[in-house]
Amino acid sequence: MKRNPLPFLLVVASLVFFTDAQSFGQDTNAAVVSTNVVVPNTAIIPALRRSPTNWVARHEGFVEIAKQGNVDLLFMGDSITDGWRGRGGSNIWNKYYAPQHAANFGISGDRTEHVLWRMDNGELDGIKPKVVVLMIGTNNTGKEKDGRPRNTITQVIEGVTAVVAEIRAKLPETKILLLAIFPRGTIDDLQRGQVAVVNTALAKLDNGTTVKFLDIGPKFLEADGTLPKSIMPDLLHPNERGYQIWADAMNPTLDAMMK
Repeated sequence: MKRNPLPFLLVVASLVFFTDAQSFGQDTNAAVVSTNVVVPNTAIIPALRRSPTNWVARHEGFVEIAKQGNVDLLFMGDSITDGWRGRGGSNIWNKYYAPQHAANFGISGDRTEHVLWRMDNGELDGIKPKVVVLMIGTNNTGKEKDGRPRNTITQVIEGVTAVVAEIRAKLPETKILLLAIFPRGTIDDLQRGQVAVVNTALAKLDNGTTVKFLDIGPKFLEADGTLPKSIMPDLLHPNERGYQIWADAMNPTLDAMMK
């Protein structure tokens, strides 16, 4: 008999929140370290990426798409969104979203600060989509390769909130379908817990009119909270089956918002 993972996940999320606060200092608008040096929240400061070398070229390509107009549905995010154009998601994209004049502005590896920079530099100019599907923030969690933490939980929440606010400012007539960050890793993985806490806060951005929050994460999980490799082989990126689950779970809400 499979067990309900919710109690265990709540314990993990609580432990992550405590560990996050202990590890990064008091979790406020900026992390204050014992030396009284205020460390700015990088998640809300627009930043250009120098690596990979084609990042700017991809951004410029999105700007050109925006200049051409005729975008009714826009997806923005990182590699998980980027994957709609790959082998995993392309067939499903062509079936459901291409006919709706959709554009995919997802770039692998992006964090909230990179999406903010892209929007500040032309990616939303010239278009008025009916809906923006946004999922961003997973790359702000966890640690760098050298072991340094990326952002605190509060900083990630502020980063996603800043992206939502920027879209609202630039596209005031556009609705936003804000997706909860997808579950990742094993059930006891640090980032799994961080993502759970972040998503709880992001749900409060749903205002019932212009911003709709949708958490389809449970659709990917087994009853015990396990993320199966048959859906996300690397425990992060969906395969074709995963993208089909995404589409099936999202489409009823998205279709209603597109009307």
